[in-house]
Amino acid sequence: MSNAAPRPKPSPSVLSTDLTVTGNIKTTGDIQIEGTVEGDIRAHLLTVGESATIKGEIMADDVVVNGRVVGRVRGLKVRLTSTARVEGDIIHKTIAIESGAHFEGSVQRQDDPLQNGQGTPKLAPPTAEAAPAPAATTEKK
Repeated sequence: MSNAAPRPKPSPSVLSTDLTVTGNIKTTGDIQIEGTVEGDIRAHLLTVGESATIKGEIMADDVVVNGRVVGRVRGLKVRLTSTARVEGDIIHKTIAIESGAHFEGSVQRQDDPLQNGQGTPKLAPPTAEAAPAPAATTEKK
């Protein structure tokens, strides 16, 4: 007999105000940052608390910024609240910026803003050396 009951959604991971993390953070769940992170963050839902500072790239389906971010933000839904301070570019599908938010950078809309941010570089266009040689032709007499 299978267990038909849905699993309860796990509670978000919380990094408290007295915690400083140097390095990248990756989770498939939700995370709330109240402390300081120097590194990139990948998550499903990321909430940056008012007392938080993040120096690095953020990539999440849903990003809510209440604190300070220095670096690029990529998200399907990005929201800057009135207490947000963001220095960096935002690449989003939908965005909301509340009155009072401080933002320095550019905003770019993409249908899939998470697509090119997985840490893998885009492939460079082929060079002339890599181009296939033209097919040899023979002349009939």
